[in-house]
Amino acid sequence: MVVVDGGSTDDTVAKLQSWQKSGRLPLRVLVEPGANISQGRNAAIAAASGTVIACTDAGVELEPQWLANLVQPLEAGAQADEHAVVACGFFVPDARTVFETALGATTLPAVEDIDPQRFLPSSRSVAFCKSAWEAIGGYPAWLDYCEDLIFDLRLKERGYRFVFVPDAVAHFRPRSSLRAFFKQYYRYARGDGKADLWRWKHALRYVTYLAALPLLLWWVLTQGVGWTVPLLVGAAVMFFTPYKRLLPSLGALGAFDRLKALLWVPVIRVSGDIAKMLGYPVGVWWRWRHRGDIPNWRQQA
Repeated sequence: MVVVDGGSTDDTVAKLQSWQKSGRLPLRVLVEPGANISQGRNAAIAAASGTVIACTDAGVELEPQWLANLVQPLEAGAQADEHAVVACGFFVPDARTVFETALGATTLPAVEDIDPQRFLPSSRSVAFCKSAWEAIGGYPAWLDYCEDLIFDLRLKERGYRFVFVPDAVAHFRPRSSLRAFFKQYYRYARGDGKADLWRWKHALRYVTYLAALPLLLWWVLTQGVGWTVPLLVGAAVMFFTPYKRLLPSLGALGAFDRLKALLWVPVIRVSGDIAKMLGYPVGVWWRWRHRGDIPNWRQQA
């Protein structure tokens, strides 16, 4: 196991090194102050001696058979071309509060939502051959967020076969506050802008909030309550999926907590959209200012 610390200021490194010395875990600890996520992943993979890389994040809880399940598609292809396989594990929220329960339902897909043919794995649960990482030049070291999406898209462009492994599950805790969530989604959208990802999705969000919604509200206010139907239909479409995911979790909550969870969903959804609308242009501006310094990842060999 190779662990890269990007410059923590608590006792993380000391704990890792004590476990390493005691032999409790087969660890190799690398300390890379200032390393972003991409640089940390690249350093760990470069230091790994195996041909198969299983990748996850600090802070997640892996199910006992996570590794065995995750690498199975690569092992199954050992007699064929396992080097062309990317094993895509799954992840679920480890919610501990009402807010985190609502946040997980609002922002994270359920396994039944996944289209295995189109699924792009998070690097908190993915496995691939080291040769695949080498073939595309690793994770984009110039990008601080959304690095795993670029990594996935470049592997797909190279023709690697993605295999969905829904029983290779990592549990991770959602952000614990609306402020932390807002900051997270701001950074995600900023990364989209830097990497020039999802132009039309972001454009549609601006059109919805800055044009369609104000126009619809004006129409309702000037034409009477009968015209609230389109507004209600739009809200139903916007919040149907989060509420569908939230429903199974409500049984474990008290009556008041159920109400809070239901009310949190639209707040989280709208806050996330606002965070994205603020973060994306910042990323675009960064890309424009660094246009001569960063590679065009779509055209890289």
